[in-house]
Amino acid sequence: MAVSYKKLFHMMIEKEMTNAELQQKAGFSANIITRLKRNGYISLESIESICHVMNCGVDDILEFVSDENKKCQQ
Repeated sequence: MAVSYKKLFHMMIEKEMTNAELQQKAGFSANIITRLKRNGYISLESIESICHVMNCGVDDILEFVSDENKKCQQ
């Protein structure tokens, strides 16, 4: 099982929020943004910070996808 953060990026577009704004408001490094873009691992602490900033739940920013779907998306 892999993680996709497409929902987060769609939400950011809807709220007209840039990567830099999310990074600053959530208080994490540019590395986290890079990991999000690559659907990589980020800590639960970072996910919690994003949810707080975006005023949403975990299921609003990420979803689990099968490894087959992940290969197709790349």
